[in-house]
Amino acid sequence: MNVKNTESSYMSSFFNPGSLVIIGASNAPGNLGAPMCHSLKKLGYEGNVFVVNRKGEEVHGCAGFVSISEVPGKIELAVILTPAKTVPRIMRECGEKRISNVIIETAGFGELGEEGKELQQEIDLTAREYGIRFIGPNCIGSMDAHRRFTSFFGVKPGVFDELFDNPGETSIITQSGGVGTLVLRSLMSDVVGFSKIVSIGNRADIDESDMLEYLANDPLTGVICMYLENIGDGKKLMRAASGSDKPVLVYKAGTTSQGARAASSHTAGMANNNLVFESACRQAGIVRLKSVTELYSMPKIFVSMPVLKGNRVVIVTNTGAFGTILTDLLVNSGMNPVVLSDKMQAAIVNTATVFNAANPIDLGPGIDGEAFLSVFRLLLESDEVDGLVLAINVWQQSIIDAIIRLTDLCREYGKPAAIYTPNSIERVLHVRRNFGIPAFETPEEAVRALVVSHRYHVIQSKKSVNGSRNTMMRDKKFTGDKPVGADDTMIPGMVESVDQAIE
Repeated sequence: MNVKNTESSYMSSFFNPGSLVIIGASNAPGNLGAPMCHSLKKLGYEGNVFVVNRKGEEVHGCAGFVSISEVPGKIELAVILTPAKTVPRIMRECGEKRISNVIIETAGFGELGEEGKELQQEIDLTAREYGIRFIGPNCIGSMDAHRRFTSFFGVKPGVFDELFDNPGETSIITQSGGVGTLVLRSLMSDVVGFSKIVSIGNRADIDESDMLEYLANDPLTGVICMYLENIGDGKKLMRAASGSDKPVLVYKAGTTSQGARAASSHTAGMANNNLVFESACRQAGIVRLKSVTELYSMPKIFVSMPVLKGNRVVIVTNTGAFGTILTDLLVNSGMNPVVLSDKMQAAIVNTATVFNAANPIDLGPGIDGEAFLSVFRLLLESDEVDGLVLAINVWQQSIIDAIIRLTDLCREYGKPAAIYTPNSIERVLHVRRNFGIPAFETPEEAVRALVVSHRYHVIQSKKSVNGSRNTMMRDKKFTGDKPVGADDTMIPGMVESVDQAIE
């Protein structure tokens, strides 16, 4: 994957600033900025951290000052945690200090009526005057696991240490701080770590599209997840998504009229037409998610497995009922529980004593780990099969070892396996935590992961076809014949019309 190194970009200062000032952090009981200071020190963040408060007091080892102008040296990032009415003045002081990046975590602006909108207008004017780029207001900040940096307010030290100790490839853009925290807490019990997360709140300046474009070129990001309640600039978002060669997974709330009203009271903005958004996602290459839980359950199919290049799926189980359950789920989701040839079924029977060699394959409860692996290898190397879905009880260590080795085989053959272990959630979490198996918590999740993976493959294939078509037209070598596999719905001119409708 070719990516641009954007560490020199102004956006990198929101995740890895060389120096930071937290305005409003103090030692007062319940202060929201103090835990940020404590967390940065505990994480061993290497940048300089200062605070500004009325007493000019030090907070958890971070030097304190009464005003921004007193803070020594150049400051790359300011975080504002003061009452809304003070923010316009503080933004001007940041401009005079030549701080060009600001995160406004304070709420009480466009989401709270006319008075808040007037305050927002003052901030906007000051930002333009001094060339300040800002995130927020009404957000909870940013994190970078690889840089051991956090600007999340109110999060006690140690809460997310496990994620910082094991950084990953998943980056999250969210309009809701609560959803962002949910995703982080859920990833703590999974095999997938996070790379970056940013809460954009009202996104009065930097929006979801800016962040998507940045993360699409970030070497430390492999999968991008987004939680959106409304779209600021439809054209801009579609352009950013179209330019990404990484999976972009989006869950959008506010799809009903009632939900749209709820969204507008939470983060300033208007929700958009759901059907138009669905069409635009298809054209721009966004994989749309069906639930908020998919924001943290779906990334592991991309992080741990190759993409699913076709829809022919084989079910492998050692507990018969789940063969039937998974068959129904596959058919209802548009996947093909492929009928295996007689030759393939005979090869499976010759490998081990099985209850059923057809699809679904029931290996029975007594089969050993080596026989499991032999069946897996037969299926993965077969031209009849594009991917697997497993429902395997893991009461024996040899079976656990076989599934661990299966993940290597999947990468070797370039075919994915969605793994489910028919057990309580507690047992699934135990298997993931102790053995690193990328197991899903329900059979529905496992099948959905294959659907999402295949959808991404189709998107990338269409992007490749359209890129080739655009090149032919640009070079005047286009003959008028449509390239094999081309889809008229992907013609760039049509994206423009859909984007206009989003706005």
